[in-house]
Amino acid sequence: METAGPSDAFNLLHEKIQRWIWDQGWTELRDAQEAAVEPILSGSKDVIISAATASGKTEAAFLPICSKIADRNSDSLQVLYVSPLKALINDQFDRLDEICGRIEVPVHRWHGDVGGDRKKRVLRDPAGILLITPESLEALFVNHGTGIEGLFSDLSYVVIDELHAFIGSERGMQLQSLLHRIELVLQRWIPRVGLSATLGDMNLAADFLRPGRGDDVLMIFSSEAGQEVRLQLRGYKVTPPILSDEEAGSRERRGEGIDIEEVVTGDALSISADLFATLKGTDNLIYANRRRDVELYADLLRRICEKERVPSEFWPHHGSLSREIREDVEAMFKARTRPVNVICTTTLELGIDIGNVASIAQLGAPPSVSSMRQRLGRSGRRGGPAIMRLYIQEPEITQSTAPQDALRPHLVQAIAMVELLMARWYEPPSAGALHLSTLVQQILSLIAQYGGSSAADTWRALCQAGPFVRVDQPTFMMLLRSLGDRDLIQQSVDGSLLLGMVGERIVNHFSFYAAFLTPEEYRLVSKGRTLGTLPIEHPLAEGAFLIFSGRRWRVLSVDQERKVVELMPAAGGRPPNFGGTGAPVHDRVRQEMLRVYRDSAVPIYLDERARDLLEEGRRNFAGHQLNRRSLLGHGEDTLIFLWTGDRVLNTIAVQMRSRGLEVAQDGVALAVSKMSPARLSDHLKELVSDGPADGNRLAATVANKWTEKYDRFLWDELMCAQYASKSLDPEGAWEALRQLAG
Repeated sequence: METAGPSDAFNLLHEKIQRWIWDQGWTELRDAQEAAVEPILSGSKDVIISAATASGKTEAAFLPICSKIADRNSDSLQVLYVSPLKALINDQFDRLDEICGRIEVPVHRWHGDVGGDRKKRVLRDPAGILLITPESLEALFVNHGTGIEGLFSDLSYVVIDELHAFIGSERGMQLQSLLHRIELVLQRWIPRVGLSATLGDMNLAADFLRPGRGDDVLMIFSSEAGQEVRLQLRGYKVTPPILSDEEAGSRERRGEGIDIEEVVTGDALSISADLFATLKGTDNLIYANRRRDVELYADLLRRICEKERVPSEFWPHHGSLSREIREDVEAMFKARTRPVNVICTTTLELGIDIGNVASIAQLGAPPSVSSMRQRLGRSGRRGGPAIMRLYIQEPEITQSTAPQDALRPHLVQAIAMVELLMARWYEPPSAGALHLSTLVQQILSLIAQYGGSSAADTWRALCQAGPFVRVDQPTFMMLLRSLGDRDLIQQSVDGSLLLGMVGERIVNHFSFYAAFLTPEEYRLVSKGRTLGTLPIEHPLAEGAFLIFSGRRWRVLSVDQERKVVELMPAAGGRPPNFGGTGAPVHDRVRQEMLRVYRDSAVPIYLDERARDLLEEGRRNFAGHQLNRRSLLGHGEDTLIFLWTGDRVLNTIAVQMRSRGLEVAQDGVALAVSKMSPARLSDHLKELVSDGPADGNRLAATVANKWTEKYDRFLWDELMCAQYASKSLDPEGAWEALRQLAG
């Protein structure tokens, strides 16, 4: 979008907003802010603002929004801001409250940690801007369905922050449905503004923001020069711990304490020492892919501080810690009265304003290229370079090491992601899934909102004109019969859909508001203070030692009925298992890995050990002749190297299992048991000659297809359609096998 001059947009803003800008000491608006003012003020278009972290996206949206509502008297909420994180809402509340104070527009927070009295005030006297999570918006529909129209009668804008975090997920489908339902209640279109630092496929992003009308969405990209990026990838070989798991378990059963240094690998100790030496005295974020590793490194670094007799500078932050502990760490980071290093997961990946940090450390390859970009953007926010150090661990290679592990795949995947980041490629959001689990939730929510709904109205609201457009009418009617069969819904004599007994129990439980599955958890308590939670599938025994919240504990008691674990401080401990799986790897990442193996250039950002590991991986790649073949015999088994993403590999694995073969995905390869390359080649040729598989029929051969919250209520035919749409790629699998056979 072009403007006549740098001050044009500024002159369109409300006088009080102009004064606020001057008070900040700004001499000009940034390019995205300049471009966003006119279209947002006009209120005639949906807009996506894509710019780097800390580039003023929030102001780009809210300077014109606040100008538009500044002199408006209204007895309704005028702006709805939706965020994926409660912490981000708290952070944005402080920023927006300052701006809106100038125009005397109230700003409200609404999420699970906000007290009931504040929420009642919003319901009693709605006005201004409401900051909310999708789950709390869902609760509004269920608990105050008849009041939605009055609450939002004068709604002028919807702002979705961190748009990329919603696209392609169950939570994103829930949000799309809720926003559509608001427009159904108000019987008018509401302009939407999406904010994001990293977006892969912009067309998919636009279609997410306004389903079916993505071509009408205005895209605003920041053209400001990107910051300087400094990267280093450090390689480590895994060395065994002092105590084996059996020896450590035997000690615990005898009630003896265990030092963490005795049960962790030597490379983890080396990484901790390097983190301490490199980061001490400055403010940094250390990202781990697992909550277990957050606890492990927080404890190791705390112990180093104790040995060095210096105040601890290292603190854990993840979703299983209590809100109070997380907020204490965030406040410490913002206060900056002393150096603070936070070991965290995705909880500090999104746009919470923690100010400038010196650098980012990443333990292991990041979950995705998009995630790496998001994390890297947390540093260098005051004009300095963005700095990231990646720490990659690879096992020692022995005679028993499998070929796929000898390729140093963790290191090469990290290199591939860095190269794609430099090429400005990010994973596009997944598309094509039916999201039947979330559709179940929205059917129940719609019935609860109105006290009942006809099948035709429900179909029109959610599918025909709503976000679940991929669900055709026959599938929808089958879904209703499936829910009726499970007593989630029932039909009255006049044809209205009502909640059944099971449906009533589901809707009336607080867990209903989340579209995603939340595991049952133990609550960890010490002297009356809640420290956080642990998944119940990883049981704790009295007397066991534990590391949690960066400290060491012993389990005093386990109340199975109340799901409460009482802890006391201890000298030893081990990090707990939190469960969960890694993010699926995209096709493009694996293709880039193949390019790295075939290349001879050594990236300049590798340290000496990483260079040695890369050379070793390339040497083994060449030794196994993987540059010219995809099938490799290994003992009685055969490995398949296709260099495709996890969805294609899963599809091929399911196809082969349906033929009676025993196959498993093992990192970058598929491992087929007790099968020679020649015999396996015949099987693969037959799969190619059969053409692309039927996804639903293929899904019928998968034993356990439950992955989402309400999948258990779906008939098997629906489960097959759901699984096929989300987890299988028959066309991609056929093409990969065709190339292999050719």
